[in-house]
Amino acid sequence: MKINLIAIGKKTPEWINTGIQHYQKQLPSIYNFTITALESQSRKANNTEKIKSLEGDMLIEAASTSTILIGFDEKGKQQTSKAISSSIKDWQLNGDSVALIIGGADGLSTECKQKCHQLWGLSGLTMTHTMARLLVVEQLFRGHTLLTNHPYHRE
Repeated sequence: MKINLIAIGKKTPEWINTGIQHYQKQLPSIYNFTITALESQSRKANNTEKIKSLEGDMLIEAASTSTILIGFDEKGKQQTSKAISSSIKDWQLNGDSVALIIGGADGLSTECKQKCHQLWGLSGLTMTHTMARLLVVEQLFRGHTLLTNHPYHRE
């Protein structure tokens, strides 16, 4: 199994990087977890749809070797921690290569959403795309603890 979190934007606040590293180092090595940060497009001269399209093309290219593409979108299906844990278990059993895709400040392009096998929502709340990265990595760790009966997760 391989899980690659692919996100637009290389500038992340230090406190978010610290949080991501905290959870990332606790993920088991069998997850082969990586983060691919792609350069965001300039928002000065381009319109929003063009920016989303350019960033979407970059995301799709970065995910080209993955067998499962999951995009995070505000209108995606809300997941529970147990559902994410179940997905991780399936990915392990199937030896899947999973791309977890987070768009830039304006979200994912229509084409990128169409290429994804699933669209997941993280919350009904609006959050920065860098905050979404931290939440995704924490949920991967939480999913792992559910699979291993670790006491981290509470009902």
